[in-house]
Amino acid sequence: MSLALEVYRVCRETADAHGGGRLERALLAVGELSAVEPDLIRFAWEAVLADTDDVGASLEIDWRRAHQHCPWCQEPKERIEGGWLRLCPDCGRPLDVSGGDELDILELSFTTNDDGRRDQAIAGHHHEAGAKDEP
Repeated sequence: MSLALEVYRVCRETADAHGGGRLERALLAVGELSAVEPDLIRFAWEAVLADTDDVGASLEIDWRRAHQHCPWCQEPKERIEGGWLRLCPDCGRPLDVSGGDELDILELSFTTNDDGRRDQAIAGHHHEAGAKDEP
């Protein structure tokens, strides 16, 4: 819930800095290693917005996969379902893992107070995550 509240706070501040108005849509990049479950943050987002003027604004998730590569075999390696074994299944050496830790507000859509037109602001706000392309 606290993560959804923080995402909302940043979105609200960004909209207010660009003329204010009602939030319509936020696009959030979520890496599979970020320990954020897309369905849970969407549910929390709805709960956070329930008693605000922004109720009904959507939270869309841009799921980001992590990639494993064996520097010794010189090949990408697939993740074993159900976990992240960071050893190459072929040679047993440590794998390099890249990506999958994203947690960024990529885009925000809102209606401005001044003329009712739609406006978009790229927030580009990054949150460090504890350790998801959507399954």
